Amino acid sequence: MQQPELTKEAKEERLNEIEAFVRAMVEGIVPKPMRKGRGRPVVLPTLCLWAGFLVGVLRGLGSQAAVWRLLAVHGLWDYPRFDVCDQAVRNRLAKGGAEAMERFFDQVTAVLAERLLPYADATLASWAAAVVALDETTLDPLARKLPSLRGTPAGDDALLPGKVAGLFDVRSQQWRKLKWVEDVRANEKLRARSMVEDLPKGSLVLADLGYFGFEWFDFLSGAGHEWVSRLKKKTSYKVRHVFYEHGSTLDALIWLGAYRSDRAAKSVRLVRFTHAGQQYEYITSVLAPRQLPIADIARLYARRWDIELAIKLVKRELGLHLFWGANTEVVQAQVWAAFAIAQILMGLRQEVAARAGVDPFEVSMKLLIEWLPRLGHRGEDPIEVLVKYGRRAQIIRPSRRLKTRAPTIRDEDIVPLPPDLPLERTPRHSHRKCGPRTK
Repeated sequence: MQQPELTKEAKEERLNEIEAFVRAMVEGIVPKPMRKGRGRPVVLPTLCLWAGFLVGVLRGLGSQAAVWRLLAVHGLWDYPRFDVCDQAVRNRLAKGGAEAMERFFDQVTAVLAERLLPYADATLASWAAAVVALDETTLDPLARKLPSLRGTPAGDDALLPGKVAGLFDVRSQQWRKLKWVEDVRANEKLRARSMVEDLPKGSLVLADLGYFGFEWFDFLSGAGHEWVSRLKKKTSYKVRHVFYEHGSTLDALIWLGAYRSDRAAKSVRLVRFTHAGQQYEYITSVLAPRQLPIADIARLYARRWDIELAIKLVKRELGLHLFWGANTEVVQAQVWAAFAIAQILMGLRQEVAARAGVDPFEVSMKLLIEWLPRLGHRGEDPIEVLVKYGRRAQIIRPSRRLKTRAPTIRDEDIVPLPPDLPLERTPRHSHRKCGPRTK
């Protein structure tokens, strides 16, 4: 059932509650401004400038001038009004705004990584050093009504401010790495290697079909990582060994690329099964069916959509589609601010879910935001109360996410891999589309 729209008063109350958490995080990371002491006093302390910027993003103020009014006229929290002009605020936002917000995002990420370490979902590929999803999102177009863009034709690249490449930690529900990409037309595969270069060896990478490629798979395996991907249509392959086959279910070892002109270096597993009348096909570098059963592959790849929902939180719930201008520095600062706020919210949900023993998506983000601060105001541990009473209050409830159920294969039904079967060959990466499938 669709939930009713919040009243204006309810929305304002919710924003106040989220803002309280943002303030606590900001003041815990950035030193508070000095009110006394020798030397020329700072007219607008760094903490207040960037805190005001974060509040502006959170509340959708709509312009840099609105941030200035917040600081100079309305007042931010319990800090004094600052005697600065609007141009001074514009200049400081345009000179180092992106760097400051990116640094704040990194600081928030580091604080949350330590806090959430006990709450990561260790049941997801417990043998892997990390489980991550990789993707990119193009930012919404800039408004043509902005002075510098008036008269720009719809669809012009000038209206696209850029895109963000992200590496998402599925176990902790946190952004592990973000990278600003100015050229929206650039191929995402060109950045893929740099996105995973800091991953610990033995990590498991879940990437969508946009990254599909024999060279990419060989690179990941060569770097000491494992991976899972859907099988792209019309990809040629050659079956080399069948671990299990019954009806529509198949678990087999294959070569990717059936032709000499385009082939991967390393053998991979192909698994296939049918659920609810739909056929699913995945490939993975994990060659041992007992280490990564078909059911686990389906579960893991379904969690690749976690990154899509994390992007949705930033773009829809936090309003990352209304930009304050065409200045690249300010646009980037808005992006980093929105992702920092989202990082905090997802961290809170992850802790509640882990302590309650449920999937993070069984915790309503909407109700979490609404009730967590209210309980805190009563002097109670809000997370502890939600863990105890969350189900009764339906803040913790069954998730609506679709679940793909894959068959379970008994260990004794798996045909062992022949010990003398070669697992590598000389690769040829043609960078062309795969040809028709053969077996």
